[in-house]
Amino acid sequence: MPDYELKGNLRMRDEPDPEVEARPQRIPKTVMVTGANRGIGLGLVQHFLEYDAIEILIATCRNPEKAEELNKLKGDKRLHIIAMDVDDDGSIKKVFEEVSELVSENGLNVLVNNAGILLPYEVDGQICRKTMLKQLETNSVSVAIVTQTFLGLLKKASSNVSGDDVRIDRAAIINISSTMASIEKNDGCFSGPMTAYRMSKSALNSFSRQSYMELSKYNILVVSFCPGWVRTDMGGENADIDVNESTRTLSANILRLDSRNNGLYFDRFLHPIPN
Repeated sequence: MPDYELKGNLRMRDEPDPEVEARPQRIPKTVMVTGANRGIGLGLVQHFLEYDAIEILIATCRNPEKAEELNKLKGDKRLHIIAMDVDDDGSIKKVFEEVSELVSENGLNVLVNNAGILLPYEVDGQICRKTMLKQLETNSVSVAIVTQTFLGLLKKASSNVSGDDVRIDRAAIINISSTMASIEKNDGCFSGPMTAYRMSKSALNSFSRQSYMELSKYNILVVSFCPGWVRTDMGGENADIDVNESTRTLSANILRLDSRNNGLYFDRFLHPIPN
């Protein structure tokens, strides 16, 4: 992993918002997290399991047999660890069928699209179409395909609630993005070969916004989040915060989402980020 430096315009307000913290949390019955073997995905699974009202938590990753930390959580019978390669449509369809049986008539309340990769790439560097396409495939195209595949289960969950309320415990799509997706905040303040990664996360945010526009009629919440610059395999050891600090706040605020947040893009404290 190359060394990166984060400064200037990409620095966010690194403190909680009292108004946000005063909001009640609403706990969904069924939650699914992709890319749950390590980093942000694993941290979210760990913190979601702290909420007893979550009845089914589905954690997917490409190779569960290698996910040592995730497998340590298997003593909690609410947790279902399932192999899924987000870049493989056949794998996604197979998992959809398995999840459909698990959630049954409850549907899926929350889909957290977390799986992602970072492949170094610079404009002023070696040309490699394959690298750019792989980055876009995993971080944006695959998110769209996973979302479309599981949309029927999200609609089912939403239809179980009467009225027009939009909130996290009804039906929601949470896309884990990055501050580097922001075009407005890109003033060159982050050093590192991040061209393809930025493009992929900007595309992800565009998908989030379009999903909000198309799915509002089903009362499905759609939100993008930046978890912060986190010490993970992707973020590197020089990052600002550890996984627990990031996901403790992120999981708590995901459970506070409602119509005020629909279609928007936030940091983990629910401070808005410009696209």
